[in-house]
Amino acid sequence: MICSNARARHPILRLLCMATMMLLLAAACGRDDSDDNADSAAQAPATTVASTTAAPSPDPVEEPVTTTTQAPAPTTTQAAATATTTEPAAALDEVEPAYQRIVSISPTGTEFLYAIGAGDRVVAVDSYSYYPAETPVTDLSGFNPNIEAIASYEPDLVVMGSDGDVIASLETLGISTLVIDAPATFEDVYGQIDRFGETLGQQVEAAQLIADMQERIAELIEAAPDATGLTYYHELTDSLYSVTSGTFVGHVYSLFGLTNVADPADDGGSGYPQLSEEYLLDADPDLIFLADTLCCGQNAETVAARPGWELLSAVRDGHVVELNDDIVSRWGPRLVEFIEAISDALTDVGTTN
Repeated sequence: MICSNARARHPILRLLCMATMMLLLAAACGRDDSDDNADSAAQAPATTVASTTAAPSPDPVEEPVTTTTQAPAPTTTQAAATATTTEPAAALDEVEPAYQRIVSISPTGTEFLYAIGAGDRVVAVDSYSYYPAETPVTDLSGFNPNIEAIASYEPDLVVMGSDGDVIASLETLGISTLVIDAPATFEDVYGQIDRFGETLGQQVEAAQLIADMQERIAELIEAAPDATGLTYYHELTDSLYSVTSGTFVGHVYSLFGLTNVADPADDGGSGYPQLSEEYLLDADPDLIFLADTLCCGQNAETVAARPGWELLSAVRDGHVVELNDDIVSRWGPRLVEFIEAISDALTDVGTTN
């Protein structure tokens, strides 16, 4: 099973497993953090500040005193963003400056916070939020959140993925949440950054981050040679799980005109098919991108040592690209580095061919 084999090792597969389990209403696998200091949390109504998501999420737990209103659409995105406030409904700009003790159990959300200048308000982050280096890493879990452990840090805002039960529990403690889920497009990413800026009163910094990312990404795509006709294989784990063009990662590759060899193999439509060695040897991709260098210790040498893989065009021509798992699996500001790696790889293909 994909969850049992790779969840603990690879960020994207952990995210996929988490989403699947939520849909099945099963408990997420993970460590149950504990803390006896939950009594310090304020017992006051909370606010779900914003939800920026590109995929369906579980229905939120309804509170009798809450109302849902459509938030102003960010100028940089068409992604939906809704704000839920307690009665009486308050404008976001009236409550945003109040958030001074932030806990993040979302690695991407953590990177957003620091990138827009709100890092000095972060009091704790989950065990996978180790970038940038100054983050206050704890043993909090983003996959199986422990309410008491989170509340022990006395946050007024928690950054997290969609989880209706956890959000409702935090609200009963008077703790607001800022929800961030996996995007489908770049517009979704920019919309999330914009929402973080609005929520935390860092609109100028967020707008500048978006502009910088857009400018650099445009430069990298422009600098890369035409990749029309070239094929690629993106490896999530050494057990040959991959991604299709329907995922956000696949969307990134499509910006360059690359063709994904994994698309025909996704019979179940999950977006994350497991390929066979025979399938890959037959597909013979022009480029291989390894997003399992950290989790699984893979590199160009280990790939070349696999039985029969020395015959692949990508291996023979030296077009095996080693990526940073964390950067590829997140969609924060370092997304630019992922795009740069693709652009450089295509430039190298154009030079050697």
